[in-house]
Amino acid sequence: MGSDGRPHLLLISTGERLFREYLLASIAERYRVHLFLAAPAQWESAYIDAATVLADTLDAELMIGAARELHQRDPLDGVLCWDEARIIATARIAQALGLPGGDPDVVLGCRDKHLTRQRLAAAGVSQPRSIAVDTLAQALAAAEEIGYPVVLKPRGIAASLGVVLAEDEAGLREHFAFARETMVPGALAYDELAVLVEEFADGPEISIDSAVYHGRVQPICLAHKQLGYPPYFEEIGHFVDGAEPMLDDPGLVGALEQAHAALGFTDGITHTEYRLTPSGPKLIEVNARLGGDLIPYLGMRATGIDPGLAAAAIACGRQPEVTADRRLFAAVRFCYTPYEMIISTIGFDAERMPAGVDLAVVRAEPGQRQAPPPTGTVWSRIAYLTAVSESAEGCRAVIEAAEAALVVTGTPVEPEAVGS
Repeated sequence: MGSDGRPHLLLISTGERLFREYLLASIAERYRVHLFLAAPAQWESAYIDAATVLADTLDAELMIGAARELHQRDPLDGVLCWDEARIIATARIAQALGLPGGDPDVVLGCRDKHLTRQRLAAAGVSQPRSIAVDTLAQALAAAEEIGYPVVLKPRGIAASLGVVLAEDEAGLREHFAFARETMVPGALAYDELAVLVEEFADGPEISIDSAVYHGRVQPICLAHKQLGYPPYFEEIGHFVDGAEPMLDDPGLVGALEQAHAALGFTDGITHTEYRLTPSGPKLIEVNARLGGDLIPYLGMRATGIDPGLAAAAIACGRQPEVTADRRLFAAVRFCYTPYEMIISTIGFDAERMPAGVDLAVVRAEPGQRQAPPPTGTVWSRIAYLTAVSESAEGCRAVIEAAEAALVVTGTPVEPEAVGS
């Protein structure tokens, strides 16, 4: 705690400004933030007390040493991270300093999808059947045992990257290498059992961001996920109801609490995904961090609950504030090129843009080569839009009209791996 009364918080990396600045901005109002970065602070400088530049913010031992030196000079009250690739290292820092959230094994139980399945199964949590495999032959045998269709999923990657549906044996043979070989920076790499073959849980998909404090699981945002580009599971949008009735469903809330208890997760923020099947909700995964894709932002706009402040409070061992003060609807839509191209022009047609657009952001530039999934992934989103409205119908209408106002032209090119 500093002389100004604000807790001292260590934040490990920030992520892209467009998707995470709102979190840091609100946290900085109540906390003194010290930032660990791999390069000098830029936009972050407006919100932080100080920063340390390290050679590698994936190196836990390096960061533990730097955190100990900082803690001796200026005692820390908590450590926070919302970047999937760095959450285990962050837990190790908290453990080394004796701060909240210092249980790397619990975080690993969320990060390692095979380990997640094992721990949930041991507790009887409802989830798709899952078999970890190494080879195509093992995957074929697993699929025969489970029954088609099956989902192929990399063991250590998030954001639906490398996830694909195999309707039958031919589909599995075609797509196994996609799941086996998809890699992203900072992902956990496995020499054995690197791919999960899972039962396909049919039904709408949702995510729930929760503030977990001293074992109490408090949902703060439920988002309805929109998927595109089958058989892949590209997340093309999310929709949030600030008065979501499902959060009053004892069955869903009970399942959420059971999952956290099975994983031993007692303090922190989680992002849990479910499929709403005819037989009830089936858990897809639990992530030991805030959701991505602007989902926390949508929740904040729709409910008034500040996810950054909730995360920072728990990281410092404090009760989070999770009381909603509004009931609105919010949505985000991500846009892609219609085919692989070298972009010539891109922008929103102002005359066609509807009233009520919250954010309209172009991410691509002329001259860039971009492609839709599966060649392109989350890094190939060329624009995104958000809307906030007092009605669900109004929110969806604004998003649809705004997406139609995006104009992109370009020169078609032969398919090539993009964003990998």
